Amino acid sequence: MVAQEQGMKHQYHLVEPSPWPLVGSLSVLVLAVGAVGWMHDWANFQYVFFAGLAGLLFTMYRWWTDVVHEARAGFHTPVVEIGLRYGMILFIASEVMFFVSWFWAYFNAALFPPESIGGVWPPEGIRTFDPWHVPFINTLILLLSGTTVTWAHHSLLEGNRRGLIQGLWLTVLLGMSFTGLQAYEYAHAAFGLTSGIYGSTFFLATGFHGFHVIIGTIFLAVCLIRAYKGDFTPEHHFGLEAAAWYWHFVDVVWLFLFSCIYVWGAGPAAG
Repeated sequence: MVAQEQGMKHQYHLVEPSPWPLVGSLSVLVLAVGAVGWMHDWANFQYVFFAGLAGLLFTMYRWWTDVVHEARAGFHTPVVEIGLRYGMILFIASEVMFFVSWFWAYFNAALFPPESIGGVWPPEGIRTFDPWHVPFINTLILLLSGTTVTWAHHSLLEGNRRGLIQGLWLTVLLGMSFTGLQAYEYAHAAFGLTSGIYGSTFFLATGFHGFHVIIGTIFLAVCLIRAYKGDFTPEHHFGLEAAAWYWHFVDVVWLFLFSCIYVWGAGPAAG
């Protein structure tokens, strides 16, 4: 490994000074100010928002590129990889709590519907989705994608690079299919984000999950590109492992969404 050839005296990686934490923080600040101004209809603040978003995306790309270069140079020793794994576990745990807040809001309204909506759930006038149509198809898609990403991971562990690439291709395509079907579902919804508490809790919970699917798909697409470049080995492949963990997390959240919001919460108006 290059790092060892350069005379590393310990297993820890002391990173070089980087501009990306500062650039990323400033970009998030600009993005937040732009979002607030845009939502308040302040003139031209949508451009401030997109400028902040562009800066954030550029920071993410360059920062993660640096991390990939560090991995290729051999700086990701077993000790460093343990830290990376703990970091990913804590990140996923924080995402779990993020979705807990949306489930909490949904169940608070569904189990104790206020009189302002007639004391019933779903509220009167809301025509919910048939859970056994598009939502069920998307459930099958995500369950299948969980098997294909596992196939890709185990193919790498066995030194089968062809299986790794095929599994990642299938997972990325399945993720894109899920997003397309969810967009179709939203376009044909009989209610909107502003349709009271049902619309807001439904679209925020399922919409944020859809956003996570898009992130996971990009994550896996990057892993696919890296697989073509020969980056991963059976001994060193934390990037792929982290992507697989994230994708399984997305799968599990969807199962809760499908069971609780689409099936249990649909009520007699489903279909």
